Amino acid sequence: MAFEALLQEYEARRAKALAGGGEEKYAKRTAKGIWNARQRIDYLMDKGSFIESGLFGSSGVYAEQEDETQTDGKLAGFGRIDGRDVCLVVNDFTVKGASTSATNSKKIGHMKRTATERGMPLVLIGESTGARLPDAMGSRGMGLLLGNDNTQFRRMREVPMAAAAFGPSFGSSTWLMCQSDFAIMHKSAIMAVSSPGLVSMALGEKVAAEDLGGWRLHAETTGLIDQFADTEEEVFDQIKKFLSYMPSHHREAPPDAPVPAGSGADMAKVFDILPESRTQVYDMKRVIKCIVDKDSLLEMKPRFGKSAVTALARLGGKSVGIIANNPLHRGGALDADACRKIVDFIVMCDSFNIPFVMLVDTPGFQIGTEAERAGAPGKIMNFMNAMTLVTVPHISVIVRKSYGRAYVCMGGGRHSDEVGAWPSAEVSFMSPDFATKIVHGVGHGEPGFEEALADIRKGADVWGLAAVYAAQSVIKPQDTRDYLIRMLDVYKLRMTKGVGQHLMRSWPTSY
Repeated sequence: MAFEALLQEYEARRAKALAGGGEEKYAKRTAKGIWNARQRIDYLMDKGSFIESGLFGSSGVYAEQEDETQTDGKLAGFGRIDGRDVCLVVNDFTVKGASTSATNSKKIGHMKRTATERGMPLVLIGESTGARLPDAMGSRGMGLLLGNDNTQFRRMREVPMAAAAFGPSFGSSTWLMCQSDFAIMHKSAIMAVSSPGLVSMALGEKVAAEDLGGWRLHAETTGLIDQFADTEEEVFDQIKKFLSYMPSHHREAPPDAPVPAGSGADMAKVFDILPESRTQVYDMKRVIKCIVDKDSLLEMKPRFGKSAVTALARLGGKSVGIIANNPLHRGGALDADACRKIVDFIVMCDSFNIPFVMLVDTPGFQIGTEAERAGAPGKIMNFMNAMTLVTVPHISVIVRKSYGRAYVCMGGGRHSDEVGAWPSAEVSFMSPDFATKIVHGVGHGEPGFEEALADIRKGADVWGLAAVYAAQSVIKPQDTRDYLIRMLDVYKLRMTKGVGQHLMRSWPTSY
């Protein structure tokens, strides 16, 4: 009978924990079309694979709160995504607004440690009000909460980390988004250090939630997120897609995938995308889609630093990073945001053994007062430094122009394993138009300009680059896909089974 009573108590406690904040709160969310935490787990994880850790956790500070803090507002555990083991933390907003406390901080720390030590990707789903008050107040509260475990906010780069933000995502939800390799916001989310209410009390500043931390701010201005989505399904589908390119940990190569039918079918037309006029813009994404495996492109930070494209894709079924200039924006000139975006992507690729390809068409770096105020020189040097530390295979293809210091940053010289170039490539220290004015003293519309420009251009064509072996191959545009697949195979890391040296694993994010 004693055992029976214990089992009855177990079932009662389990039922209470699984009920979260209660039926009424769940019903309100359902009426608004917002999923609860366990619905999110069910969609993300392979059916029947989730095993929970810390189901019976509750407030460890105030005994009277134990009945109000089922699971302590954060669900943690292990499951599988597409057959692969992952560690997971999902905030349950119905319990104290998923506010951060000593107990649920231990859950996050445990998942991070386990993911790192056992080589599993980590997924974090945020929706929270920030630190729990009064738990965090006073020296005792701070000692228990923020002094608990340094793994909670340590950037790893040893296992892939993906995070999502829904609804209010203040405090720890924001910190974890900023640490992640892939961060996606639902368009309902507000991601900020503190809530609009606290901002108003502290600063007397009335601010709309969207202006404080809406998805547009982070997608277009701060660059702190990689993607955004309209629906809950899309958020989790994007996380699954991101993880499909990633190894489970930094000591293995990324997984291969079947090559979809029709991949490369548009390569015969790829040269047609390039305008005949060198000054006319075009969308480099059209070129990229022709080259990579069909429907394999996952762009990162599409609205930030738009003169550069960074994306994960596959070539011949293998994971690859794509870094490209996009003349559709600023003519392809790289500003501070574009440099930061590229560097962050390079670091991720190198950390997780993903080779990358650079498609080059840039007049150089943005110049002027706007660029200097944005710290462009520092961002350019970071770019340079990152390129010297890359240990995964990386191939550069010069599509059209490559001028000045950007030639080096975009893989020129010894900054790539191999440099290929289209016949349309043009390489020089600066734009031939400007060089003509400096060297010959004539500008557009002035007598002798066209002849002087032709003289300057003569030495900038691809054949000079090939003659001095600064381009190892001049390739027909329609052969680019086959060339890249073959060269990435030539330069693969055979002796380490596809694993790089990870010289940038400690490089900061969100800098």
